[in-house]
Amino acid sequence: MNEILHAFFSTQGFVLGTLVPFLFVLTVVVFVHEMGHYLVGRWCGIGVKTFSIGFGPELFGFNDSHGTRWKLCAIPLGGYVKFVGDMSATSSQPGTEELEKLTDAEREVAFHTRPIWKRAATVVAGPLFNFLLTIAVFTVMFSLYGRPVLEPMVAQVTAGSPAEKAGILPGDRFVAVNGSKVETFADVQRLVQGRAGDSLTFTMLRDGKEITVTATPELMEQQDALGNKTKVAVIGVVNNKELGQPRVITYSPIGALGAAVEQTGQAIQGTGNFLQRFVVGREDKCQLGGPIKIAKMSGQAAKLGFEWLVQLVALLSVGIGILNLLPIPPLDGGHLLFYALEAVFRRPVSERMMEMGYRAGLFLVLGFMGFVFWNDLFGC
Repeated sequence: MNEILHAFFSTQGFVLGTLVPFLFVLTVVVFVHEMGHYLVGRWCGIGVKTFSIGFGPELFGFNDSHGTRWKLCAIPLGGYVKFVGDMSATSSQPGTEELEKLTDAEREVAFHTRPIWKRAATVVAGPLFNFLLTIAVFTVMFSLYGRPVLEPMVAQVTAGSPAEKAGILPGDRFVAVNGSKVETFADVQRLVQGRAGDSLTFTMLRDGKEITVTATPELMEQQDALGNKTKVAVIGVVNNKELGQPRVITYSPIGALGAAVEQTGQAIQGTGNFLQRFVVGREDKCQLGGPIKIAKMSGQAAKLGFEWLVQLVALLSVGIGILNLLPIPPLDGGHLLFYALEAVFRRPVSERMMEMGYRAGLFLVLGFMGFVFWNDLFGC
């Protein structure tokens, strides 16, 4: 019995070692996303009926002075804000009969009676707050710990690698990748790792002169900082302490904010690029995971320290923000697509077209969820 309790409740066990970190990561990301919807919606004069973390049966909750029900539910895989006039947790458009059932007071603050810009601002606020969360996390991390970097030097070239075929030699220094200037070895890795199969132009500094070579990155299985095996694009060069001259860049609070904005922008760009390549089959399907993979990574990050767990929150927040901006109903991007059409044609999208869009979108979302669950359990 003691062994069973230890396996579940020790810091290395399932509850404290995996479940608690997973709930922390997911709850923070979801709470910030939904808080974005809530705050901007209230600022736009929209009434809020429910703010929920999780789905399914309510575990506990309370009503505030504005009549909003704040609650925590049993299935912690998301959350929602339900505005006055919403027919569901996904803010689906009410029909004529449903609108007629609203009281005059409810109609005054109903979501779907607000101007387009207020509805759009309320919807986009969720992903925007996710990005702001990432910026905030990176700002704090850079302020406290700085940023460790290596000079963009080549210490070793792997035999038979794209780098060797391109003529890159030990002692070369990276200057630019596809025209993008690089200052650190991490810059080179960032510009290469999402471009498997793409021919890239590298500007190198050799013996005081710049030369240009072309190499095509190849997918290679590597181990990430959390110990997971992942496939990333590489050209086959290695750095070391002697040539890399490792150092830590320190920042003032303002400097940390600037670096955090840049880092978040790079994360958004990298995630967007990955999704585009994934759709056309140019990325490893095992890179996408669902709740089980997130839970595993949360446990791994927690074992390395709280700062690693917070960094996982930041990266997951970027992913959630981007996924929600995809133009697929019932995601936030799907709502924005409908509002854009309404603005262009100067009338709301018909109930029939909207219903068709929601059904098709729900099919895609459920299919994606099924795919990542399959990856979690059997595929990878």
